[in-house]
Amino acid sequence: MTVGPVARDAATARFFDGTAAGQFLLRRCPAGHFSEPPAVACTTCASAELGWAPAAGGATLVSWTVVWGRSSSDAGPERTVLVIGELDEGPWWWSQLAGADPASLAVGQRLRIEFRRGTDDHEAVPVFALA
Repeated sequence: MTVGPVARDAATARFFDGTAAGQFLLRRCPAGHFSEPPAVACTTCASAELGWAPAAGGATLVSWTVVWGRSSSDAGPERTVLVIGELDEGPWWWSQLAGADPASLAVGQRLRIEFRRGTDDHEAVPVFALA
């Protein structure tokens, strides 16, 4: 599986600090609602007072697709499985699925978050794996 590279900036620094420590961070408002990492206001109550909170790391498969890349060897074209997972905290996250046969996937399967790095010690990127 190939990931990244991704670039850290002021808006993503805290999120990538979390991934480097093996934590998937979500935005959380004072009322306890969770939102996606790039949220600037709570997606439930619209509060702009968002902090960071670690996610449990589990998710449920919502949907997936297969993207075919160029052939990297005699094995044929490279296949990337992209999925949408509903995190246990509620928000949806889009990412790659590591090491799974798309023919064996079914809506509702359990997923877990893992972290992968690209080459040259790039930022840790969250990906899904089957739980």
